[in-house]
Amino acid sequence: MSVRLLTRTEDGERLSALLWRAGPGWRMISSAVLGGGIGERAWVLNAQVSHGYRRTDADRHLAGLAADAGVTGAGVGLMTAADVGAYGHARDGGAAAVATAGLGVRGWAAASPAESPAVASAVPAPPGTVNIVVALPVALTDAALVNAVATATEAKVQALLEAGYDCSGTPTDAVCVAAHTPVPGAEVHAFAGPRSRWGSRLARAVHSAVRSAAARAAAAP
Repeated sequence: MSVRLLTRTEDGERLSALLWRAGPGWRMISSAVLGGGIGERAWVLNAQVSHGYRRTDADRHLAGLAADAGVTGAGVGLMTAADVGAYGHARDGGAAAVATAGLGVRGWAAASPAESPAVASAVPAPPGTVNIVVALPVALTDAALVNAVATATEAKVQALLEAGYDCSGTPTDAVCVAAHTPVPGAEVHAFAGPRSRWGSRLARAVHSAVRSAAARAAAAP
């Protein structure tokens, strides 16, 4: 998974984006605002936006940024207020992961309204965001793709705790897992939990990538 760093000027601010041109033959599962769900996808864009981001058409915004980057067809678009140039990248046994970490607005997933006032309001949380993109060089069933998202999330939380953050993430974290499109005669893996062959590799890659991104975020001025 080779990513390219792009830059643009938007509303007078210099912003960056990471682009992975996966090409054909990939099936992805994602919680992203653009291209979310499960389906054939050819690219992933992780775009930095301003800390005061207030647009309500994030999917259209990301689609425009993708078009400006020269990609076509179906893809996945993520966004974050973090500096995506400070990304973490890791590999493990064929699994590859890229993570960006914006941890200014963080907390526990099961926080009560009293502990997290934003939970009780209709105001969207600002896009701080930990974004994770993972690629596996094998085909997975739909169930295994869902399992892979859970495994990536568990690895993310472990990495954040080990990095000294008392949280499970931010309110706007997103994940994208890419696997090969099944073809006749090829093996399709039914499991991606942390003790399966590919789930364990995914977990270690995500863990390392998030640890690296969190360390770079903490060291930023």
